[in-house]
Amino acid sequence: MMGLNLKVTTLTQQISPTAASKSRPAVAKPVEQSNMLASILATLEDAKAEQTIVIDLDGKTTLADAMVITTGRVNRHVSAISDQLVEMLKSHGHTGIRIEGQPHCDWVLIDAGDVIVHVFRPEVRSFYNLEKMWSADRPAERTAY
Repeated sequence: MMGLNLKVTTLTQQISPTAASKSRPAVAKPVEQSNMLASILATLEDAKAEQTIVIDLDGKTTLADAMVITTGRVNRHVSAISDQLVEMLKSHGHTGIRIEGQPHCDWVLIDAGDVIVHVFRPEVRSFYNLEKMWSADRPAERTAY
């Protein structure tokens, strides 16, 4: 993957640098997952996706290990990005890929198992603001009185 100039923001570092220092010790991710994420990011760059961020979901949910949020300029661009991404995942042997939102292409969700990708139009992305929702630190556990 030499020569790629990825402009990806890791959300935990962008929004809350102190949260990253409070998090659990880093655990090595399986090679297959890191390869999938790298392939997804390279595909998004090739498709000219904009404002791509990666949210580490480790310790926040069991849905996936990472969430990628990116933007396409218009509906056709969102459709092209999602089509290109699904084709890449299939060509790399990933099965069980689930896709939502394809007919309208305002917001397409691609669930590849370990990685969930959201492709938005700019207005829809700002309306739902998933970055804010998933970047919040978990509240302290409540104790019974």
